[in-house]
Amino acid sequence: MDQKENPLQIAILLYQGVTALDAVGPWEVLSRIPGADVRFVAKEVGPVVVEGGALLLGATHSVAETPSPDVVVVPGGSTTPGQMVDDEVLDWLRKVHERTTWTASVCTGALILGAAGILKGRPATTHWYKMGVLRIMGARPRPDERVVRSGKIVTAAGVSSGIDMALWLAGEIAGRERAEAIQLVIEYDPHPPFEAGHTTKASKEVRGLAGTMMDQSIPADQRRLVPRIAWRRFIDLIRTAS
Repeated sequence: MDQKENPLQIAILLYQGVTALDAVGPWEVLSRIPGADVRFVAKEVGPVVVEGGALLLGATHSVAETPSPDVVVVPGGSTTPGQMVDDEVLDWLRKVHERTTWTASVCTGALILGAAGILKGRPATTHWYKMGVLRIMGARPRPDERVVRSGKIVTAAGVSSGIDMALWLAGEIAGRERAEAIQLVIEYDPHPPFEAGHTTKASKEVRGLAGTMMDQSIPADQRRLVPRIAWRRFIDLIRTAS
């Protein structure tokens, strides 16, 4: 059956080590858009172990079964480097991006879009810890913005900002009133107990501790992929210049 027979197909990419809220936050919002067919997709159908290893999410469709979603959302995770050198994932993203109405990312999912060449020269955001990598991937980082739009590409900052991004998308797709109703249904009215949600608000000590926590969250096998990522980017720059 033609994928476009569905009123609105939304594909949220999953992979082993994905950050749960990066994927589930947008799903909680986008699944409430009338007529939306929201599916979790991965290279293979089945369970996916999220970052931390204590929770499973289920991919209901493979990327091969999802060739032309209207919206694609790419979450981040502790295994982002692996996705940045996974040709099957990158090729799928390049192909679907040609047809999407919206291509979106949450947190370090932006680095995967960058590795696919989708963010070249575009303003974008990601987790504060990876702004430098975002620049290396060819994007123009916007570290002070929580959600950044560039044409049909929408990138969100770290983890929880995926909810903000999804609400914005809901407004564009279904109208502001519907998006506000979704916000009320999920009672998204954050009043955090601390003012430390951005690097400009956190103390030096908190920033240091957060950086250590981020360092410790990246598995050793993912760190070893960094030279491959750098080499691919170097080749990409040479090809672009020639």
